[in-house]
Amino acid sequence: MAQRPDTDISDLFIIGGGINGCGIARDAAGRGLSVTLAEMNDLASATSSASTKLFHGGLRYLEYFEFRLVREGLIERETLLRAMPHISWPMRFVLPYHKDMRFESETPTSKLLSVVMPWMKGRRPAWLIRLGLFMYDTLGGRKILPGTSTLDLTGVPEGAPLEDRFEQAFEYSDCWIEDSRLVVLNARDAEARGAEILTRTKVLSAERADDLWQIKTQENENGPVRVHHARMLVNAGGPWVGDIIQTKVRLNTREGVRLVRGSHIVTRKLYDHDKCYFFQGTDGRIIFAIPYETDFTLIGTTDAEHADPAEKPVATEAEQRYLIDFSNQYFKREITPNDIVWTYSGVRPLYDDGASSATAATRDYTLKVDADGGAPMLNVFGGKITTYRRLAEAALEKIGAHLSVAKGPWTAGVPLPGGDFPVDGVTARIEALKARYPFLTDRWARRLVRAYGTEAAEVLGDAKDAGALGKSFGADLTEAEIRWLMAREYAQTAEDVVWRRSKLGLRMTEQDIAALDAFMAQAHHGHARAAE
Repeated sequence: MAQRPDTDISDLFIIGGGINGCGIARDAAGRGLSVTLAEMNDLASATSSASTKLFHGGLRYLEYFEFRLVREGLIERETLLRAMPHISWPMRFVLPYHKDMRFESETPTSKLLSVVMPWMKGRRPAWLIRLGLFMYDTLGGRKILPGTSTLDLTGVPEGAPLEDRFEQAFEYSDCWIEDSRLVVLNARDAEARGAEILTRTKVLSAERADDLWQIKTQENENGPVRVHHARMLVNAGGPWVGDIIQTKVRLNTREGVRLVRGSHIVTRKLYDHDKCYFFQGTDGRIIFAIPYETDFTLIGTTDAEHADPAEKPVATEAEQRYLIDFSNQYFKREITPNDIVWTYSGVRPLYDDGASSATAATRDYTLKVDADGGAPMLNVFGGKITTYRRLAEAALEKIGAHLSVAKGPWTAGVPLPGGDFPVDGVTARIEALKARYPFLTDRWARRLVRAYGTEAAEVLGDAKDAGALGKSFGADLTEAEIRWLMAREYAQTAEDVVWRRSKLGLRMTEQDIAALDAFMAQAHHGHARAAE
């Protein structure tokens, strides 16, 4: 990636290459601002690759009266779906009903019902769920996604995996999203519009120098220190947002972040249909069970306090057991730890609103500007992946109060790389790709279209057979695709490829991944030498 001279002054310097940082970079670059973004690891290496992979309004948030957040999320589902139909698609969610459904701790809704109907004793009645789903259908003005329906679970595929005591369910719509690919595509689009994207580049310090920020960075921990200057600093550090304020900028502020760990397990495929389950526990919490990567089921998530952003989040044995036991309240076939093939965990950097529990803490975002000491700084707290684009627009409103921004909001409906085709056009694109490259299997072609959309043919180039794509690393991952990912999508290691640019790590052996890592290290070293 080309770098500007050190003497250049950017309008914005963004710390953090997660979805918020890359979303803000894309929006700002598209408005004509000069942007530099630094991420200390790979893009989406923390929270933004560890979500439940959903664009959703947050049905549960209605119980906390977060109506604006829910409405914004519901509107965004379809706006985003149109812009990225390759990495996002509609899904139907089945919510089995039973009489023991309860609220999580003390929600505003449960407190209200305890006064009006004390005999409910903390239960979620069916009429309240129907009301919530009615609001879910209407708050966002659906145009693409189908609405809620009632489902008789007897004798249908949706009821087959569930215990026989579940006879009725509600079915509603939300969307799937390939979260880490979303981040990378935002970064690519930002760079295409003029932004400088620096991965594996750590911010050592940032201090005000008259009316500018002076930021020192270092690449790969042992590289030379580089000095940047910017008119405004954006702290989109996710779990590290507080650490950046305290140790990198040394800003005196009372604003804080609450770190909440969300863990997931991936099991062997638990059922044969393509719908998701929304399960409600007797403790008031909810989890999802979602078809995942064709042959697996994704189950999550937990809500646990996480004290230190420097501590790598992992799905603890207790969290894995909790998700298994929760699921076993619903599924006929008992899940055991032996069914787990992978786990992952991420830390949500929620704005500290003083909520009594991690589950109750707001998922809304909060943007705070500090301009008391000279050059302004924007700190980004909280947020969720569904509202990243609106968060970026809100951030640009704040930025516009301090910098000259000539263009207004523009990102709604503008496709991300590879997403320039209709929402219902995936099947047609797969068939077209197979016709152009007859050596592709159905699964291979689908994976390429789901990852790269209209750019899938660029990955394959002029290949007439699989051998023309170079070395194969297993799971239909070839040298041609790896070189494309390294040149176009900032990938440097096998982990970048098999766990963030894709989930092929679920299908590859340790030997496959080690061979890929060695190949990429050699290719990266060769590229670095050629650039000297």
